[in-house]
Amino acid sequence: MTDNILLWCKSVAAISPTRWFNLVQSVPLELLTARPAPNEWSALECLQHVTDVEAVSFPVRIKAILAGQPFPAFNPADRPPRAAPTVVLAGEFNELRQQTLALINQLTETDLEKQGLHAEYGWVTMSQLLHHIAAHDLNHLVQAERAIMQPFIKGSGPFSVNYTDHLPKISS
Repeated sequence: MTDNILLWCKSVAAISPTRWFNLVQSVPLELLTARPAPNEWSALECLQHVTDVEAVSFPVRIKAILAGQPFPAFNPADRPPRAAPTVVLAGEFNELRQQTLALINQLTETDLEKQGLHAEYGWVTMSQLLHHIAAHDLNHLVQAERAIMQPFIKGSGPFSVNYTDHLPKISS
């Protein structure tokens, strides 16, 4: 299989804002704010995280790699406290994502092997970053949907055995 990361990343990155809009416009707020377990994020907290990453991480990393420069790690725990997330974040995420997509749309095949020094992971290529961007989007959409699933799983009685891989990981 040929790695078409430019096409793949663009397709995932472009559809993510729509998927977030669909979630926040269709799902009741009670489900969007419900945490699946005490130390896990609700769907809106996932949206807050991807919005934060879009604001301070992905575009910075793309530009740094293009320039061959180092860039900092991103730790959600290091972010300043914010008000409880709301559905308006979907619009903010969309605006920020359009800026990131403009950067991605300028990339060429020759840019894929360019490198930048990540403060935590060491040297990374643009190709690796693009894989990460798409995986990050999909991961947090799945995480948000899994959070929304919890009341349905709990209420499904004997059918709940079909959803064991979507139950929160309870640490002991």
